Amino acid sequence: MATSIATQSLPFHVPLIDGEDIEAVVAVLRSGWITTGPRVKQFEESFAEYVGARHAVAVNSGTAALHLALDAIGLSEGDEVVLPTLTFAATAEVVAYFKARPVLVDCSPDSFNIDPTEVEKAITARTKAIIPVHFAGHPCAMDRLQSIARASAVKLIEDAAHALPARHKGRMVGTIGDITCFSFYATKTITTGEGGMATTENEEYANRMRVMSLHGISKDAWKRYTTEGTWRYEILDAGYKYNLTDLQAALGLRQLAKCQGMWECRMALAERYRRGLETLDAFRVPLVSNDVQHARHLFVILVDPDVLRIHRDLVIEELRQRGIGTSVHFIPLHLHPYYQKRWGYRAGQFPVSEHYFERCISLPLYPGMADDDADRVLEALRDIAQEFRR
Repeated sequence: MATSIATQSLPFHVPLIDGEDIEAVVAVLRSGWITTGPRVKQFEESFAEYVGARHAVAVNSGTAALHLALDAIGLSEGDEVVLPTLTFAATAEVVAYFKARPVLVDCSPDSFNIDPTEVEKAITARTKAIIPVHFAGHPCAMDRLQSIARASAVKLIEDAAHALPARHKGRMVGTIGDITCFSFYATKTITTGEGGMATTENEEYANRMRVMSLHGISKDAWKRYTTEGTWRYEILDAGYKYNLTDLQAALGLRQLAKCQGMWECRMALAERYRRGLETLDAFRVPLVSNDVQHARHLFVILVDPDVLRIHRDLVIEELRQRGIGTSVHFIPLHLHPYYQKRWGYRAGQFPVSEHYFERCISLPLYPGMADDDADRVLEALRDIAQEFRR
């Protein structure tokens, strides 16, 4: 745990980049091989081993991983994919890439993950897949979702952008659904700056994603520039430019080696927050199921409008004035103009998600935070609760 004194301005997130991370990237720069190559292969193998998956395919974003996953299962125009409205744009926009329909559903009022009952009601003859999002790092109710998927003969593609390392009933996220998609964006639990990974037990899916991640060129196309490869290659399909670089993979390998330690730091900070908020009735903390390992990517609080006389937006502003960075995860998709104009969604359609959105604040949470930093956030929340109490 870090023990530095809180700085004047506390950001929402700071990635933990140390000297060894930097040296790993510099070593790749000095090697002369900076794009997709041996470091990417090593990162894929190490990541697969870490989560316990048979295959891992490295790509340049979590969005790319989701796109390739849907391609691998054969999503096509006119198909439907069920997913939560409470998620980031990427989860649904990749469905639209195929001219398929994103079928939005509401979330559960406890963990704010996708509601399996709503998923079951949304399944039709056109449904090709379900995309559960492990919101904030809390695994979804995967046993129920698996049962629904099996009964409906649809695929389960997990959006695990928040969920490394997370477990559901002892099983590591990354080994449960048909394909699991991770993000290594700058704010995620491990980072490569930009990047992502898809894991699967299905060799056919893995091969398809690998080929489509680099222009649809036959497997291990990057080797054509090495002594192991040949200049001759075959284009098997119209693919994409989604490959990760060795520069990013070098950082990813170092981050992966620290993943457990960084998770332990976040867990300790989250527990400090939880204990500090127990006596503050102005704010509520979402429940954590006792059968999961929470990745603690985010620590979310909910403003109680019956206790405070100011709206969530003003709570955020009060925290900002005290030098504390926050964020909001997420504006539900059905409230955005595109989803209303293109797909006919409307405000009021998903009341649990809307009620959550009007009240939620994501507090600073990252492994380099000091205990003093967390205490400073708690002190600010106490001040706000006292000053603006009804």
